[in-house]
Amino acid sequence: MTALIEAASPHVMNTYGRVPIALERGQGCRVWDVNGKEYLDALGGIAVNTLGHNHPQLVPALCDQIGKLIHTSNYYHIPGQEQLAAKLVQLSGMSKVFFCNSGLEANEAALKIARKYGVDRGIAKPQIVVYEKAFHGRSIATMSATGNPKIHSGFGPLVEGFIRVPINDIAAIKAATEGNPDVVAVFFETIQGEGGVNPMRVEYLQQLRQLCDERQWLMMIDEVQCGMGRTGKWFSHQWAGIMPDVMPLAKGLGSGVPIGAVVAGPRA
Repeated sequence: MTALIEAASPHVMNTYGRVPIALERGQGCRVWDVNGKEYLDALGGIAVNTLGHNHPQLVPALCDQIGKLIHTSNYYHIPGQEQLAAKLVQLSGMSKVFFCNSGLEANEAALKIARKYGVDRGIAKPQIVVYEKAFHGRSIATMSATGNPKIHSGFGPLVEGFIRVPINDIAAIKAATEGNPDVVAVFFETIQGEGGVNPMRVEYLQQLRQLCDERQWLMMIDEVQCGMGRTGKWFSHQWAGIMPDVMPLAKGLGSGVPIGAVVAGPRA
């Protein structure tokens, strides 16, 4: 395995601190390396492989579709896409779905929706409330929304238009946005996972929904990691009995297949 890793490593960009393991196959929650050593996969592709490896329904479905048609572009109707959109609308109670390739793209699209929402209301420079210790991706915009200075380092200047506040403090968000007519949205994870495990309290989420309604802000909930059943409901915000206006999805949506989606309600 060491020789294999050494031969491959010079050709792959060093973006992750990789462990010296080369995985070859998986079954359920277990994986095997190229030497046949078995491991219990507690990482799950960083919260991606919700169905485990080599799932008996997912794999044949993928093979069947690949054998028929892989890609056509959005110039044509795609029956499978339309069926999935209908299912996501049913599960979420929302209205429309935009599909993309990853959680980063889904979050980027959510930010664009918020800006367009503001511009349509006559706001020249829309602002979005985000949170300390949040993580939304590594594109320039999603990195700017992310609340980790280490991720920002070396990639300035960051995108402007974000107001950062602590979680679970409704007074803080009110103070940070007081008298500011350019705020158009609040963007957050219900459970932060990058700077520790930091859940938003149910009562805070309910207060935040009320504040968004009062001020006509979009509530945008990043369900990329917490969605698709990971908390015991289809979407983590459902524990608070609220509904977002914009909801990015990915990771468990494809269980390893690169797919993202943005589900939007009528306000967006």
